[in-house]
Amino acid sequence: MAWNEPGNGKKDPKDPQDPWSGRDQDKSPPDLDAVIRSLQEKIGGIFGGGGTGGSFGGSTRSIGAIIVVLLVLWCLTGVYKVDAGWRGVITRFGAYTETTMPGLHWHLPTPIEQVTKVNVEEQRFLEVGYRSGGRQGSIGSVPREALMLTEDESIVDVRLAVQYQVKSAEDFLFNVFEPTATLKQVTESAERGVVGQSKINFVLTEGRTQIVGEIQTQIQKLMDAYGAGVQVTSVNLQDAQPPEEVQASFEDAIKAREDKQRYIREAQAYSNDIIPKARGAAARRVLDAEGYMIKVVSEAEGESARFDALLVEYKRAPEVTRKRLYLSAMEEVLRSTETVIIDVKGGNNLLYLPLDRLGSRGRSDSNTTAKPRDPSDDDHFDPTRTRSQSTSNRGSSRGRDGRGRK
Repeated sequence: MAWNEPGNGKKDPKDPQDPWSGRDQDKSPPDLDAVIRSLQEKIGGIFGGGGTGGSFGGSTRSIGAIIVVLLVLWCLTGVYKVDAGWRGVITRFGAYTETTMPGLHWHLPTPIEQVTKVNVEEQRFLEVGYRSGGRQGSIGSVPREALMLTEDESIVDVRLAVQYQVKSAEDFLFNVFEPTATLKQVTESAERGVVGQSKINFVLTEGRTQIVGEIQTQIQKLMDAYGAGVQVTSVNLQDAQPPEEVQASFEDAIKAREDKQRYIREAQAYSNDIIPKARGAAARRVLDAEGYMIKVVSEAEGESARFDALLVEYKRAPEVTRKRLYLSAMEEVLRSTETVIIDVKGGNNLLYLPLDRLGSRGRSDSNTTAKPRDPSDDDHFDPTRTRSQSTSNRGSSRGRDGRGRK
């Protein structure tokens, strides 16, 4: 045995006065086995293990239980819920896997799989050319977006509000970088293209509806070509006006155009009222003229027939016919006059003339206006009537002659 080994010189190996150890035996570090046993006892006490006398196998089972519990908790982190109107987009190590519908679902825990929820029923708004002031409702123009050229090289300030929603969650997330910014740029491009092909008067007045429809069509076409997963539901033209520097002149021009349209409408209304009346009056005059023509022709034919009949009678008895015509003419002439017959051979010394009747008759004749003769007032020639009148006239003349001779 070496001279410095424990027990040399019958020394106690635990003698604290060992000069060769260089340390005090009371101050040595704790035993490693004792530390492990103490830790096992504490863990076993937590999970219901044995007391201080547990073995190393018991500590292994405790560690396995801890690992299982941690794994269960980790797996539970993959449970998620998708609300109504939303879609859940699953990615596995960043690559798209599937899209889940509303309900309760589970995916592989993070970081293996992740879920991104997208609202596909929300109506989203995009302002181009202006910015609304929130609750105050104030609107501020953005000239960089609003000012654009028209076909006739005029500047117009156009402000649009685009309403859209997500129609494909996976396309909206992965096909286009920042789809909202892309939609805004596409809207500006389509807006400038449509307005640039239109005249300013068309943009400011009657062409607003057509321009909005064309802009919406082009926006949807471009977004579908990009596969952005966006559905444009409406495009509203908030305002379209010339720049402030020339706005007063444009308002005067628009007012003059409106006055022109108003005058045209008033003229059309007057035309619609007066033309039917004029056409009715013209048709009435045409009918009156046709009726008068028929009357005149009938009267002329009647006169012609009367003269033809008179010619036949004249050829038969010229003297009698001439006498009859003379008497008829005198009867016609003297029909409206009063005849006063004076018998100068009666032997009366007093001659009476009804001057009052003659004077009143003369005044009435002078006050009477000559009336044109209407051929329709003439009666057709009646030989029997004329012959009887001639006979009666001759008889009355013979009677007067007889009285005179007496």
